[in-house]
Amino acid sequence: MKNSPRKALIERQTAETEIKLTLNLDGSGKSHIATGIPFIDHMLTLFARHSGSDLDIEANGDIEVDFHHTVEDLGICLGQALTQALGDCGGIARYGEALIPMDETLCGAVVDISKRPFLVFNVAVTAPKVGELDSELIEEFFRAFAVHGGLTLHINLNYGKNQHHIFEAAFKASAHALRRAWTERSELDGKVLSSKGTL
Repeated sequence: MKNSPRKALIERQTAETEIKLTLNLDGSGKSHIATGIPFIDHMLTLFARHSGSDLDIEANGDIEVDFHHTVEDLGICLGQALTQALGDCGGIARYGEALIPMDETLCGAVVDISKRPFLVFNVAVTAPKVGELDSELIEEFFRAFAVHGGLTLHINLNYGKNQHHIFEAAFKASAHALRRAWTERSELDGKVLSSKGTL
């Protein structure tokens, strides 16, 4: 087992957004999220709580244009933070899965912390917006997160009708799957779970 803290600090500034994000994988689910986009604040709060990580985000973006830049850059920053916190990924379970219900909705997530980014997002869009957020931007968030987090991430909706419930189940399922994947396994003795010896 590793003794060093699995934490990260990411600061990203562009002409479109300014984001400061801190992540502690071995936290207690505490969060402070301020992105200017209430639905995303809600989803990221859920992500922290259900993954057991501590997450602090301050984001300012050109949301007067639309939410796209901010949502995508949040995915980039969270992915970069995960990569930074995990280092060489030695000693972790690497794989995780979860199937989460939310009222009429059932959604699953399967993840491999693989350093081979790929997103499969089979999630229905039943409404064009949730609150003020364009529903299509949730996939953009997860794509940026997977690419910059080095994740092979599959999110599959079994069924569901309410768009809020669908996205909430997707975030919760991803959080639980990732928590299982980044859990340290003592028998690995800090080694990467791969026949190649590295990812």
